[in-house]
Amino acid sequence: MSSAERSARLELAVAAARRAGDLTLQYFQRADLGVEIKSDDSPVTVADRAAEQLLRKEIAAAFPDDAILGEEFGEQPGTSGYRWILDPIDGTKSFISGVPLYGTLIGVEHEGRSVVGVIHIPGLHETAYAAAGQGAWYLRGDAKPVRAHVSQKPSLGEGLFCTSESRNFERIGRFDAYVKLQNSARIARSWGDAYGYLLVAVGRAEVMVDPMMHVWDCAALQPVIEEAGGTFTDWNGTPTIHATNSIATNGKVLDEVLAITRGA
Repeated sequence: MSSAERSARLELAVAAARRAGDLTLQYFQRADLGVEIKSDDSPVTVADRAAEQLLRKEIAAAFPDDAILGEEFGEQPGTSGYRWILDPIDGTKSFISGVPLYGTLIGVEHEGRSVVGVIHIPGLHETAYAAAGQGAWYLRGDAKPVRAHVSQKPSLGEGLFCTSESRNFERIGRFDAYVKLQNSARIARSWGDAYGYLLVAVGRAEVMVDPMMHVWDCAALQPVIEEAGGTFTDWNGTPTIHATNSIATNGKVLDEVLAITRGA
């Protein structure tokens, strides 16, 4: 895996995420937006599907030998060793509620590890992106990209804790973890889904914790958080995109968070 291969895929991922995000904005806050409920009880819209189709088309044209996995249309095999992992609208509940904190997520996996990631927040025109070994970057609108860095706050007591939905802690029988995280942090907010991870990457939040995740939720996040100087792990502290839960931190508060999520 060469740096040039990563760079080429990152360049496409950033551009494609922004184009897919622009497409979602055509449907955002529309009164006639239809919402379907999938078998897992999660919502989906025509915007989710159209954005993923756009991403798949652009990826296939540029890297026809790469595999693609998307939340809405499943797996397309490849032969190159690279696999694109897509979540066209991460935070569909925010999207259908007219709240601009949803995101478009693109990750690129190589040999089981995500090496390219893009977190794009269309409604706020904010993007954080990274490739392994090349640092993390933050882009607002059409401004020049700047390096993204996690915060240096040393403890939860001084920091911001974010999550996507407190009810999900109840669903896995760990509402105790939510209560302890909330009570330990200086500020606790449910500015969740993709946006919460962007906040960690750019130093505005110290920790983002989710008790329920899929690989398409995680793949974009790991390289961005790690290249920004932070940590992306499961609730046991393992750096992975293949877990059913996740923790992103600035690194300095990780041990505090793990003491809670592990149940110590």
